[in-house]
Amino acid sequence: MNWLHWALLSALFAGITAILAKVGVKEIDSNLATAIRTTVVLFFAWSIVVFTRTQAFAQTIPQKTWLFLVLSGLATGLSWLCYFRALQLGEASKVAPVDKLSVVVAIAFAALFLHEQLTWQHWVGGTLIVSGTVVLTYQ
Repeated sequence: MNWLHWALLSALFAGITAILAKVGVKEIDSNLATAIRTTVVLFFAWSIVVFTRTQAFAQTIPQKTWLFLVLSGLATGLSWLCYFRALQLGEASKVAPVDKLSVVVAIAFAALFLHEQLTWQHWVGGTLIVSGTVVLTYQ
């Protein structure tokens, strides 16, 4: 499988996640719901590492890599806390599209910080994502 197959599976599971999370956050505090979800993800991810016997490589990870992975984890945690609170307060069909504005943020940051070249497809796609989010959010 190539990157596109994995990305499509990611989108599928993210869509399922939104619906499951909306139901799961209905009767409890959104922060507690995030903690429960994070615990499951933590256990699941480490289980895969142990099953694939890749834990030994942790000793060879450079400090810079650790820094960026830790910062990424913090950003993920903040994203999940905000996402669960938004799901608790709003409709999943509106929250999920707004959350996907992260695609446009990632494109912009990739150009600014990673010096990736933006093509006309990036601009058109980004504009369509923003337009679609506006249409879906303000019904």
